Amino acid sequence: MSTEVQWSELQRDPKSVAALADQGDVHVRRRDGAALLLTRVDRAAATASGAIHAARALRSLLAHLPSETLAAAAASLADEFPWVDVLPPEDRRQFVADFARAFQGSAELGHWGMLDQTIREWRATAAIHADAALAACLAEPINDDLGPVRPPMED
Repeated sequence: MSTEVQWSELQRDPKSVAALADQGDVHVRRRDGAALLLTRVDRAAATASGAIHAARALRSLLAHLPSETLAAAAASLADEFPWVDVLPPEDRRQFVADFARAFQGSAELGHWGMLDQTIREWRATAAIHADAALAACLAEPINDDLGPVRPPMED
């Protein structure tokens, strides 16, 4: 259960907002900034612990799958990340392995930037594979200076 209160309510009556936090997460809205999330430490710790266990189990499961089953795992991830379909088969398997590793690392650290970066990098790789001319150009050896480099694509 999640409840929403205004910052002024937290300032005016912190005990009642704390009671709400005992029942579930509380979103504290502020006019001058992003909303805050008020949660109990034991609930946050259980969530983090659950994420770590799930990440470890996923990584272990994927590490023991035969390569043809790993391809099926990549196909399953394509439901969430449709651009996986344009990756070559070996890259799909590597994406699954990198995804599981980044998922575990992010869960262990409690910071999900590692997983986000892994997804962004593989999405960029898929964008290259989706453009046959670009993929062919990038596969050629570089023999001279090609000039300034364009900034990477933005999300």
